[in-house]
Amino acid sequence: MSERPRFFVDVGSPYAWLAAERVESGVLGSSDVVWEPVLLGAVFAARGWGSWSLTDAREAGIAEVERRAAAYGLGPVRWPEPWPGNTLLAMRAAVAACDAGAGRAFLLAALRLGFVDGRDLSDPAAVADAASTAGIEGEALLAAASSPSVKTSLRERTEAAIALGVRGVPSVVVGGQAYWGDDRLEDAAAAI
Repeated sequence: MSERPRFFVDVGSPYAWLAAERVESGVLGSSDVVWEPVLLGAVFAARGWGSWSLTDAREAGIAEVERRAAAYGLGPVRWPEPWPGNTLLAMRAAVAACDAGAGRAFLLAALRLGFVDGRDLSDPAAVADAASTAGIEGEALLAAASSPSVKTSLRERTEAAIALGVRGVPSVVVGGQAYWGDDRLEDAAAAI
């Protein structure tokens, strides 16, 4: 297949963290995966639903994420406080990191800060730390994240993902088919 798989992520999603670790370890094979930041809340709003984390299913969902993390050998999940939190700044920083050629590194660092270290990604200091881990100067990335062009780009990226059939994160789009969920990575890999 000539088209590169696209991996859609929001750093506020624990399932996106689980999938990111699996993508990083090669579940999608040796393919060159394009990491795509999107706003999960906007995807949900377009689809007419919200997050399980704000429903009676919260405790069961947390237990499922923790079970999967253990099964994948990722160690214990440390939930940021608050969770879910406001990750808008982090997602704008992710777009700026993509523009700088370090999107994958930033997204993976931010997801690990959130769910391995339990850091609140609404905190600019945490976003700057993720940038540093990704090899980007933190203050410069925070400044870039506030630019009108980055704000517009995140909105456009999210709208484009919705148009591709992305229903939530994590999602992988391969050959025009969207595979939503950590449990669909193997299906996406088979389509590559």
